[in-house]
Amino acid sequence: MVLRDLSTEASYIAMCAHVSRAAIAVLLIASPLARGADAPPYRTLLRSSLNQAPALLEQAANVAAAAGDARQSHAWRNPSVDVLDENVNAPEQGGVNQRQITYSLTVPLELGKRGARIEAGERGLAAAEARQHQAEVDFAAHLAVTYAAAEAAVRRHALAAEDVARAQDDFRATKALVKAGREASLRQAQAQTGVSAAQAAEAGARADAVTALERLSALVGAEAPFDAVPVSLLDTAPSAAGTDGASLAVITAEADRAAQAAQVTVERRKRLPDLGLTAGTRRFGGVGGSGLVVGVSATLPIFDQNSGAIAAAQARLDAADARLAAARLEGNAARRSAAAQVLASESRLTAARAGEAAASEAYRLGRIGYDAGRTPLVEVLISRRALTDARLATVDAQLARVRAVAEFAKANGHIAFGD
Repeated sequence: MVLRDLSTEASYIAMCAHVSRAAIAVLLIASPLARGADAPPYRTLLRSSLNQAPALLEQAANVAAAAGDARQSHAWRNPSVDVLDENVNAPEQGGVNQRQITYSLTVPLELGKRGARIEAGERGLAAAEARQHQAEVDFAAHLAVTYAAAEAAVRRHALAAEDVARAQDDFRATKALVKAGREASLRQAQAQTGVSAAQAAEAGARADAVTALERLSALVGAEAPFDAVPVSLLDTAPSAAGTDGASLAVITAEADRAAQAAQVTVERRKRLPDLGLTAGTRRFGGVGGSGLVVGVSATLPIFDQNSGAIAAAQARLDAADARLAAARLEGNAARRSAAAQVLASESRLTAARAGEAAASEAYRLGRIGYDAGRTPLVEVLISRRALTDARLATVDAQLARVRAVAEFAKANGHIAFGD
């Protein structure tokens, strides 16, 4: 009765495995992983995406707008032309027409205002350029992690496929031993279960690889999705860039603070009277002569002294000071943390590679012992799972190192892996 139950269970497991293989075959056919193009090397992709990535186009437009504002700040204010026709219907005096026509040109004098406006425009452009540079560095770090994550996902899929092949080898060896009467039928069912589990893991890894490649394609604005990462970034040694670079967050905050300070000066100078110098000529209709007209005009800041705009600009300057102080604290902490993460990732990768070598040797010895009848199947299955886990741990450690190096580069104002 027990043997019949075990045989039924083995048949059921084999049927499930057959269905699982059929489902995986459908996934392999329908998956876009095999229909795209290879991703360019990281540095090539970085150079091209800095000019066309959607995430950076906004910053480029902001810099162009700030440059236009800076050019406009240098412009002189336009003069005004006045024509005044007086005494049109006035009665004549002594037979002389009293009509007078005055032509005048008024030039505004921006005393104390134009220089402040130019300074604000230049500071605004510098702040926009600082934000663009910071966006490029942040994007490079994000691209490096996304590129490495796609490569890691592809490697995990390859490792899962290798695990399927090893599981099938174990199943064939177990099947031969069962046929020879050296193993019970239950061992064959256990080996088949291992094959089914490995195939399911391979299907999940394939889906993860497709997702990671799609994210990389979308990030760089590629027209067609990538299906492979032929040039490795995971195996790239950490950049030798030191800590001599400044935190871009601090540089950007300083530029913003300078722009806000210049804007405060602009608002304060608006309280000054608007002066205008007028010069022209007046024609006298009765006598046919003309005379010069000279004048000076000035606005009186009685009702509007721009106090609200000054207070608002000062409040924005206070906020910029607070952001700058926070950026300095966070920048120092980020640099120290990133340096520690790089060292830790190197140690983790070294340990993972040593663990992978030990797991590979353990599986090799386990297979030899199983083929010789000295090692039980359970130990072989455990050692095979340990080998796959160790190889996946190495990939995870490589990805963690890329993340750490990218954060280190961003904290020190460098383009990640851009050298």
